[in-house]
Amino acid sequence: MTNAIDSLPRTMSHGAGAPGMAAPASTTTVPPTTRVRIDSVDLLRGLIMVIMMLDHTRDFVHRDAFSFDPTDVSRTFPALFFTRWITHFCAPLFVFLAGTAVSFQEMRGRSKPQLSRFLVTRGLWLIALELVVLRPLVFFNFNYAELLFFMQVIWVTGWSMIVLAAAIHLPWRWAVALSLSVIALHNLFDGVQVTTFKGPGTPVPGFWESIWYVVHRQGPIFPLGFPGPVVFVIYPLIPWPAVMLAGYAFGNLYRKEESHRRRALLLLGGSIVAGFVAIRLINMYGDPVSWTMRFGAAKAVLSFLALTKYPPSLLYLMMTIGPGILFLAFAERHTSSALARAFITFGRVPLFFYLLQWIVSHVLAIAATWMASKPVGYLFSNVGFAGPPPTDVGFGLPVVYALWILGVILLYPLCASFASVKARRGDWWLSYV
Repeated sequence: MTNAIDSLPRTMSHGAGAPGMAAPASTTTVPPTTRVRIDSVDLLRGLIMVIMMLDHTRDFVHRDAFSFDPTDVSRTFPALFFTRWITHFCAPLFVFLAGTAVSFQEMRGRSKPQLSRFLVTRGLWLIALELVVLRPLVFFNFNYAELLFFMQVIWVTGWSMIVLAAAIHLPWRWAVALSLSVIALHNLFDGVQVTTFKGPGTPVPGFWESIWYVVHRQGPIFPLGFPGPVVFVIYPLIPWPAVMLAGYAFGNLYRKEESHRRRALLLLGGSIVAGFVAIRLINMYGDPVSWTMRFGAAKAVLSFLALTKYPPSLLYLMMTIGPGILFLAFAERHTSSALARAFITFGRVPLFFYLLQWIVSHVLAIAATWMASKPVGYLFSNVGFAGPPPTDVGFGLPVVYALWILGVILLYPLCASFASVKARRGDWWLSYV
């Protein structure tokens, strides 16, 4: 049986609704005949990258993308609900697997000081990327007077890496206890309200409320004063660093021989899923919004699954990470098909894929809108932040899915080419792309 450490992957991943990051090449020499990647990890990462692109394609293409929340049980319908719901798995699993990949690097011989230095520089790079590059890349404009920038999954992944740079020095049991405590208990702060400064005709968050938005509550802040350009905090920081730390601790399971590891993955993933069902049924804790049957039995199922993402609640994380761990258990023996290899390719270049998919999905939306003789101007605006799109634009879900599949196909040769470059070369900068 191949040693588990010799079969660890050499990549790091992010994570949503996010992307990963490649770790610096290991200096440990392992004979080519024994170096085998854990393809199941790359497979899961690539699968959720592709699913993430579905969500962004829907944002650009669907006619009701900004009319209402697709998980609003009172207004949604099953096809739209599950188109959005399936993408909930992306950000938690990417951030979780980012921590796991750090554990892999440690098992390959990289020291904790080396990892800490890389995590800090990598984290700062990701934060800068979010604040400088992503905003024009997403909206195709430089209208900073309306929207200065937004803080989403790349931002929170960067900060989580900086926290992890310190947390990896904790004893393993402390890391487990700290991460699980934050994940389990942070919903106790859901009801915390910070004094709001009332602006001229509009409630405007003051300094401390702005800080609270960054830490634990989604919302707009005005760093240059009101009125002025808005910074929208989409991903508050807590509990994301704890999710990454949990992934780091989880990586220790890959020290086990394969059959023992698979049993451990099944037990852990199954326990998390069972715990999710039990706590959600009790309907008292774990998410700010209780599930309800007042919209009928069919929508009661949707309500049961409609959980809070910003910030991710305890139940949201259990609902997404538990099945992800089960997937890893089953996928280890199913990575050889052509489709699986395609997803593995995406999983090996997650940040590259993440950046390109914004461009591809946006361009496809513009092309489809233009071909349908519909107005395209709103696709160059800060739509969703500076007001909703005009009426009679957008398409139904069949067009969303068609453009999504087309976009994935277009991205594959680019990602395959870049994955080949990373496999052949050890340039330091490749660990940052």
